[in-house]
Amino acid sequence: MFIQLNNLTLHYQTEGQPQGLPLVFINSLGCDLRIWDQLLPAFNHEFHLIRYDKRGHGLSDAPPGPYTIRDHSQDLDSLLTHLQVEKAVLVGISVGGLIALEWARLHPERVQALVLCDTAPKIGQAEGWQERIQAVRSQGLPAMAETILSRWFGPTFRQNHPADYYGYRNMLARASEEGYVATCAALRDADLRQEIANIAVPTLVLCGDEDVVISPAQTREWAAALPQAHVATIPHAAHLPCIEQPEVMAQVIGQFLQIFAD
Repeated sequence: MFIQLNNLTLHYQTEGQPQGLPLVFINSLGCDLRIWDQLLPAFNHEFHLIRYDKRGHGLSDAPPGPYTIRDHSQDLDSLLTHLQVEKAVLVGISVGGLIALEWARLHPERVQALVLCDTAPKIGQAEGWQERIQAVRSQGLPAMAETILSRWFGPTFRQNHPADYYGYRNMLARASEEGYVATCAALRDADLRQEIANIAVPTLVLCGDEDVVISPAQTREWAAALPQAHVATIPHAAHLPCIEQPEVMAQVIGQFLQIFAD
């Protein structure tokens, strides 16, 4: 489905139970809403599931950048307002986690809970993101795909799941380069470390135990600043456990969500 909000066309999907608690899934950099495909069956019978392609990604518009995390948060807010979602659980991975944190900071009354996956209130350093922007501009995403996927997945994923590996490589290589670098700029500039202590909602913080982008140790360190955080690691997964270990990730999230279902 598509909707035009604030002169921006967003692609989104809804499924599950319309009267159930809304779970809103927010994708990572260079990905679209398909990264959640294997996770959703575990929640389809009880929750109202909402996925969307953030600006610059998937089938949504890719306006000229740079973008900010606030831009992404406002897009999310407009979509949820359009869908008449008053309160939701946000499930954000990588930059999607930053978007979830920003929306929760700005709209605390609308947040039931947070599930923050392989993310942090500040991801990487500004110099690194600027180098990534320049590299994508000069080389293109197809040339950089192998390097990027080595961060997405653990060392055995390509060997054990070659069709999935090359399929997600195609997703990245065919992504909008403008949308990718514009969101790199958002990551370059985003820093919510001073704000997260005020986000007092139940929060599950997940991290793949093989993640080299944001390690489990780094995850535990920053999550300690969240007033109501519980931290868990996903074994045998790197930066995108929703692809590598969807059953395990769904089980951990499901146990967390039982506090709202009971």
